[in-house]
Amino acid sequence: MSATAELAAVRLAATPPGRRARLFARAIRTPGGLVGIVTVLAWILVGVAAPLLAPYDPFAIEGPALAAPSAAYPFGTDDLGRDLLSGVIWGARTSLIVAAGVAVLVVVIGSAVGLLSGYRGGWVDDALMRSTEAFQVLPRFFLALVVIAFFGPGLDKLVLVLGVTSWPLLARVVRAEVLALRSREFVEAARVQGATWNRILLREILPNALPPAIALLGLVVAQVILIEASLGFLGLGDPNVTSWGALASEAQRFLRVAWWLSLFPGLAILLAVLGLNLLGDAVTDALSGRR
Repeated sequence: MSATAELAAVRLAATPPGRRARLFARAIRTPGGLVGIVTVLAWILVGVAAPLLAPYDPFAIEGPALAAPSAAYPFGTDDLGRDLLSGVIWGARTSLIVAAGVAVLVVVIGSAVGLLSGYRGGWVDDALMRSTEAFQVLPRFFLALVVIAFFGPGLDKLVLVLGVTSWPLLARVVRAEVLALRSREFVEAARVQGATWNRILLREILPNALPPAIALLGLVVAQVILIEASLGFLGLGDPNVTSWGALASEAQRFLRVAWWLSLFPGLAILLAVLGLNLLGDAVTDALSGRR
């Protein structure tokens, strides 16, 4: 995660809620923001509706081997006669499952660490922030390789290892927001009324601290998609599901005779990651005052 994105996240944490909405609206109105949000929404729609959109089972042998794109098979077929369009559509579902699972873990872990660190302060803050920095420098890709080597491939293992190593940015943003909120009038009013510290965190501070962090969650998700695709390309993905990386890996043997096998999975990865980054960059630029 770039320093610019982290600085923008901290600025967003200090921005009043009303102005945040205007900043997001301004970001989405930019060409990059508009392309980004349309691309991301299209990727989510394809992933959710994969069973309805895919013409065939991605593992079923439905046509001739290495058939070029045609009306019957818009993306062509692979060396076994499997429909590539169905594979790309189901690959979107796989990447969406991994991204959604990691996003949930990141929000849960990052929110808990950021809330406790910002509200308790003192040695609790020091300990949690040092732990956050330790996780921030972990090489997630190689850690995922080690986990798969020891425990075998699987989406559940991939989601777990990426989720527990991708939360530091969100934790730092939540902490910055908590530091700004813990002395606000509505929090002081809750203390005067005898509310416990955990009730104050969950009822008063958390709803106001999460929006700035979730706004930049797309940048984390883009990295997760690239890692999942890279593992699939190396043959370390879940063999029971179709993934874009696995499709691109299988295409290596046929680069000279079947260009479509590498083109369409590669475009799918490119568009998903590009959309997330365009949307994240538009938000960052809006917060930095560059647009």
